[in-house]
Amino acid sequence: QVQVVESGGGLVQAGGSLRLSCAASGSISSINSMGWYRQAPGKQRELVAAITRGGSTNYADSVKGRFTLSRDNAKNTVYLQMNSLKPEDTALYYCNVLVPATSFSDYIYWGQGTQVTVSS
Repeated sequence: QVQVVESGGGLVQAGGSLRLSCAASGSISSINSMGWYRQAPGKQRELVAAITRGGSTNYADSVKGRFTLSRDNAKNTVYLQMNSLKPEDTALYYCNVLVPATSFSDYIYWGQGTQVTVSS
């Protein structure tokens, strides 16, 4: 079993910053990828940012230049630094962890979600 625990959400004014953390623990031999998705009311869940074990990152266009994702492989933890926050960043943010299952597939684990609210 793998546990995914998120922290760091909250309420912030537009232009402010927040830092989200996500730690994976349990029966983990390795992790292929960790990242963050978000879901706003009435919208589909979307990728915010993801990082591979080797450090390659992928960001949604809407957050490029404002958000930075980093990873501590030794701690199985990722950090999402969110700067210049906008009201449209308001959403429930979910951590996503991909653990190898076979050569061709991964197990996917999700955190419980942490709320980010940006006031205008």
